[in-house]
Amino acid sequence: MPGLWYDSQKIYPGGETTFKYNKGISNVFSLKDYIAVENPEQAWQLLNQDKNNVILGGLLWMKMGKKQYHTGIDLKNLRLDRITQKSGTIEIGAMVSLRQMETSKTLSHYFGCLFSHALAPIVGIQFRNQATLGGSVYSRFGFSDVITALVALETSVILYHTGTIPLEDFLSLPAKRDLLLGVTIKKRLTRTGYHALRKTATDFPIISLAVSRHEEAWKICAGARPGRACPARKTAAQLPGHPDENQIQNACDALVGELSFGTDPRGSRDYRIAMAKVLLKRGITQICE
Repeated sequence: MPGLWYDSQKIYPGGETTFKYNKGISNVFSLKDYIAVENPEQAWQLLNQDKNNVILGGLLWMKMGKKQYHTGIDLKNLRLDRITQKSGTIEIGAMVSLRQMETSKTLSHYFGCLFSHALAPIVGIQFRNQATLGGSVYSRFGFSDVITALVALETSVILYHTGTIPLEDFLSLPAKRDLLLGVTIKKRLTRTGYHALRKTATDFPIISLAVSRHEEAWKICAGARPGRACPARKTAAQLPGHPDENQIQNACDALVGELSFGTDPRGSRDYRIAMAKVLLKRGITQICE
């Protein structure tokens, strides 16, 4: 069964299927039914029939839990595993893996090192071959390197029921059961920089910073604050196309005044503020050079 890469599978009387990622451990993660849908409408209807129905993506977080779901909905037949160039945009399907994005020549041509630098530190290649764009974006995790990078570009999300909306609007919406089909990014040559601070090479970031410049216009996004990735619009607006040292320093001070930072077990508020300034300066300098 594509996408379900567990050690054992057992069919119980009555049709219930339990998938285990470690032999000998029962009731780790189970599905009573599994359906590979043929179109988005079928997926959306199934998702909203029962609160215990769930979209199956890479399953990398789901398999760590102990929840018993009713129906697992597989999107493998919807052709959402592609990066496609369209008129004025690049569309990335929800089932595209992080590894595909990391190594995509199309994305690197238009957006430089942004995705390779943002995604390469995430756990390991085996993980990134399974983790999907849809799972990363729809979960809206505060530590998400994927979302931080996407917010630094002109990105919109494609939702089956809601429609296409800016990513920043999606991040501020209340939780809602909808089907994420992918994202679109405005196709234009953009200079970018991505920097993150981690305790270890493959750990979640303590603070992350994505910067982009198209022509004279800048975009700045801070993630792992520890809240969700957030654009710093006022800070970006004050930056000229080619800032000098003083203007860069002023932008660093403006960033920590515009956005909020907090404390969690990974780092303190004061530490994040200090490091956010350092990472922003690195990102701006990298682009200007």
